[in-house]
Amino acid sequence: MLHLQLPLTSAGVIRVIGKTIFSVSFSRSLYFVSEGLSKSLTMADMSMNIVTSRKMSFGINGKLNGIESKTPFLIGVSGGTASGKSTVCKRIMEKLGQVDMDHMQRQVVCISQDSFYRDLSSAEKLKAEKGQYNFDHPDAFDNDLILQTLQDILAGVKCEIPAYDYRTNSLVKDQITTIYPADVVLFEGILVFYFPKIRDLFHMKLFVDTDSDTRLARRVPRDIKERGRDLDYVLNQYMNFVKPAFEEFCLPTKKFADVIIPRGADNTVAIDLIVQHIRDFLSNRGRDTVQPENSINRTDKLSKRPH
Repeated sequence: MLHLQLPLTSAGVIRVIGKTIFSVSFSRSLYFVSEGLSKSLTMADMSMNIVTSRKMSFGINGKLNGIESKTPFLIGVSGGTASGKSTVCKRIMEKLGQVDMDHMQRQVVCISQDSFYRDLSSAEKLKAEKGQYNFDHPDAFDNDLILQTLQDILAGVKCEIPAYDYRTNSLVKDQITTIYPADVVLFEGILVFYFPKIRDLFHMKLFVDTDSDTRLARRVPRDIKERGRDLDYVLNQYMNFVKPAFEEFCLPTKKFADVIIPRGADNTVAIDLIVQHIRDFLSNRGRDTVQPENSINRTDKLSKRPH
C-alpha cells in the first residue's frame, strides 16, 4: 500500500507515476486540481495521511489528533450557495454505505447549518417575504446553539435538531431530527468556518469551490421550483444579499480549509480520497463496518439542502 505524507506547511507539487495528483498552492490548503490521477493507481493502492498544524495523523490506540476513540471525527464542509456542499456530503455517505442505514445505527451522519437559522421577529419576517432579509449574514444563524450542539456531539450526547421550512422562513418545531452518537459527523453550511470558536472544533475542514456562474445557474431554478419564488425575487436577493455576503463572509474562510474541492461532487478523485481517509479513521478506532457503495441500493433519501 502506498502512503502519502502531505506536508501542508509549504507549497509544492506531488507526482505519482508521472501524474500530478495534488497541488498545494498556499500554506495549509490542499487543492485537488484535476481528475488526472493515473487509472492504474486506484483507491485500493493508496491511503491519504494529511498532516496539518492540527496533526491530522493517526496515533496509537485508535486516536486521531490525540482524541480518545469515543470522540467523533468532526468534518466541516463550507462553500458558497449552491456550490454542492450537501451533494458532496451525500456522495461521501453513499460511498460509505450510510444512506440506507437506520439513523440509530449510522456511523456517519450529516447536519446542515440551515437547521440553525434563528427565529425571525415580525419585522424581519415581513422583510423576508419581500426578499429584503439577508439570510447569508452571520447574524441570521443561532451561532450559540450551533456551538453548543457541536460540543454536545463531540461529547457523545444525543441531540435534537429542528427542520427548516424555506417557504415560510421559519423552523418547523414539531419536525425534529435526532442525532445519535456517531463516529463521523459532517456539518455543512455557508458560514461554518466564520466563527473561530465553531471553526476550531473541526478536525477536518473542506471547502467546496464552485464557479460563481454555475452556482447562480443552480440557485435560480432551485428557488423557483422548490420554494415557489419568481425570477425577479431570486435575482434581486442574489445581487443584493447572497453575492455580497459570499464575498464578505464566506469566501475569506476558504483560507482555513484543509482540503479544497473544485467542482464539488464532480470531483470524484477528491471525494474518493476523503472517503478513504474516513475509512482509515474508522479502521484505526476498530469500527470499520461501513459498507462500500456497491453493496447497497443507492437512493436519494438525503434531502437536498439549499446551500
